[in-house]
Parts: sequence; structure tokens; C-alpha cells
Amino acid sequence: MDPDSVKSTLSNLAFGNVLAAAARDYKKELLTQEKANASSSFNEEVDLDELMDDPELEKLHADRIASLKKEAEKRQKLSMQGHGEYREITEADFLSEVTGTDKVICHFYHREFYRCKIMDKHLKTLSLRHFTTKFVKLDAENAPFFVSKLGIKTLPCVIMFRKGVATDRVVGFQDLGGKDDFSTRSLEILLLKKGIIDEKKRGEEDDDYLEGRNRTVRSSGNPDSDSD
Repeated sequence: MDPDSVKSTLSNLAFGNVLAAAARDYKKELLTQEKANASSSFNEEVDLDELMDDPELEKLHADRIASLKKEAEKRQKLSMQGHGEYREITEADFLSEVTGTDKVICHFYHREFYRCKIMDKHLKTLSLRHFTTKFVKLDAENAPFFVSKLGIKTLPCVIMFRKGVATDRVVGFQDLGGKDDFSTRSLEILLLKKGIIDEKKRGEEDDDYLEGRNRTVRSSGNPDSDSD
């Protein structure tokens, strides 16, 4: 037999043996993986079953349900007191409105003042976000008694009440940069510093609220309209 032919035949046989061995190893690997996956799936099922019967987990679940129920009851009570919206009140309603709940923001405004309309816009947005504080507005022309008693000289004037007591105020835009195009966030930060609203938890912000980046309120054509 030709030596080269014999050598080629032996080489082909050796290559065939290598492929056969590789195929066997691959098959073993697949079987091992299938067994491992089946075992892992079984362990996960067992762990889930154990968790379902875990008394600590059941307690956490019960506590969470109770917390949600308590929060819902609180929101319902506050809603009945006028929270969660920006409402107009009358002079006759003023005392009951500011004494009937813990925290109240009251905007004394004039219908013709452009800056009062700007303040209205921002307060309306914040009233929907800060449910624990009541937001109301009162036409200063129709409330001369309280305008006098509270020493209101400039509009808009936002007065903050805690348990019926006036604790602070924002007069005009002097604490907001003195310009008409301040953002809702700027007003919110100011009210947070004054302690009349609570900071929202991270992740609760909404696109409508974060309008500071897209200032939609432009400068007034009548800058003197905030004086009564």
C-alpha cells in the first residue's frame, strides 16, 4: 500500500475520533446544564413556597395594607376639609377655612393684577401636589376687614397659617427674584423653607410640575400691577 495513502487514512481516522469525542463531550455538557436548570427551578419553587408561609413576610404585608388604608382615610378626611384643590373663598368663609385644618396657604389677590394671575397658576399646580396643605384664594377687594387686620399693602400677598395663626407671608415677587418668569419649583422651594408644605418623596415629581425648565409664564407688560 502506498505510504502516503496509509498516512492519509490514519489521519482521517484520528480526526474522526476527535470529532466523535467532542460530540460526546458536548452532549454531556447539555445534559449537565439541563439537570442544573431543573434543580435551580425546583429550588426557586421551594423558596417561594417557604416565603409564602414566612410569618415575617405576612406581617410586612399586613403592615403595608394597614399603612395604605390609614393614608387613604387621611386623604379622604383632608379632601373633605378642602385639600387637594385651589379654591376661591369669601370673607365670610375665611375664619372657618384657615382654622379648620393644620396648614393653610391663602392668596389675597386682585382680579385685574397680572402678577396675581401668575401666582394663581403656580399655587394651583402646587395644590395638587401638596395634599396636606390647603390652598385657597380671597379677593382682596371683597375682604376689606381681613386685608386691614392682616396689614396687607401689596398684592399678590400669600399668607401662611398654622392652626389658624398667620405665621409667614410672601409679598409680591420680591422673594422670587423680583421677576414674573419664576418657576413653580422656585415657589415650592420658598414654601418648603417656610415649613408650610412638605417635601415630596423622590420619584413623585411629574412633568407638569417641573416647568422651571420650560418657563411658560412670561414677563408682564405692566410691572406696576402688583400694588393696590
